[in-house]
Amino acid sequence: MALLVYVLCALTSVLCTVLLLRGFRRSRVRLLMWSAICFAGFALNNILLIVDVRIMPAQDLSIARSIPSLIGIALLLYGLIWETER
Repeated sequence: MALLVYVLCALTSVLCTVLLLRGFRRSRVRLLMWSAICFAGFALNNILLIVDVRIMPAQDLSIARSIPSLIGIALLLYGLIWETER
């Protein structure tokens, strides 16, 4: 049951990324691009969670798993700050 939740979270993050990128292509609102990059980091985090828990349970990938989310949130924060200054 946990694997199903992990997969659904990963699919939701990927879907959000795709929808945000589609919106960015249509409207060229840069905040949509920064949000898409953030959700791509979340999707990668969720995929690495599945790898960590199910494929390689003997190894701890928690640090490697957290890096994509941290980068995604940092880039979203940068985009929020940068867009308000323009």
